[in-house]
Amino acid sequence: MMALLLVLVPMLAKQLFRLYELAPQILDWLQHSALPWVQAKFGLADGFWKFDKIKAAISEHMGQAGDIVSVVLSQATASSLALIGWLTNLVLIPVVCFYLLRDWDIMTGKIRGLLPRQREGQIVKLAGECHEVLGAFIRGQLLVMVGLGVIYAAGLMLVGLELGLLIGVIAGLAAIVPYMGFVIGIGSALVAGLFQFGGDLYPMMGIVAVFMIGQALEGMVLTPLLVGDRIGLHPVAVIFAILAGGELFGFTGILLALPVAAVIMVLVRHMHDVYKDSEIYAGAEDPEL
Repeated sequence: MMALLLVLVPMLAKQLFRLYELAPQILDWLQHSALPWVQAKFGLADGFWKFDKIKAAISEHMGQAGDIVSVVLSQATASSLALIGWLTNLVLIPVVCFYLLRDWDIMTGKIRGLLPRQREGQIVKLAGECHEVLGAFIRGQLLVMVGLGVIYAAGLMLVGLELGLLIGVIAGLAAIVPYMGFVIGIGSALVAGLFQFGGDLYPMMGIVAVFMIGQALEGMVLTPLLVGDRIGLHPVAVIFAILAGGELFGFTGILLALPVAAVIMVLVRHMHDVYKDSEIYAGAEDPEL
């Protein structure tokens, strides 16, 4: 594992720096080649695409990259209050985590002691099921992210894309939200491929094939194997939950849509079981009738 990191980290850093160098050229290509073609095809108004300010900002800072550490430190020292707050949080976070982990059983025991005696077992069981579902979702989704990152990065590097490792890693990280990794990955890979390969059709077909294969493996192998039915959500429910979360709460809603939906499904299943055990479902007759 350590040997793999020693190989991948320098490659990733090299591609990041290469992207920084190519950014003005890519924007210039987009402005004068790709976007005019799109503009002509779809009848967009002249001047619809404006990249002059972006190009100027990138070009202005091209010679000022320097050492990343020195840039971060210089920005941090610009405000003493921000630096003090950052250091305070840096100290407090591990301290708070330590005490939470140490006293977790005590806190949960006290909370459990406040529960109604007749409903204690039912509430504890319900909380345990929610905990299991959330844990299964997080672990499974992290493994899916790693798997997709490996598939995308390896495939793009085999195709010969210069920024293949970087785009694959970004697409894998973006896969924390279902379908977002595919959209971001294939979009950025196609732009990078058009800039690198020009009109060569075969590498572009290879890029599309990499993401199609990755998406197929995610849907048929990775997600069923690593997440599966443990969260109890139908694929249509997954799409609906993401759309509803994004519409109501923006990007935060997209991130939290699936875990919240999984917990809601636990509650719905519990209500279903309660209903099946009730006298209403059993059809018990009212003794007064």
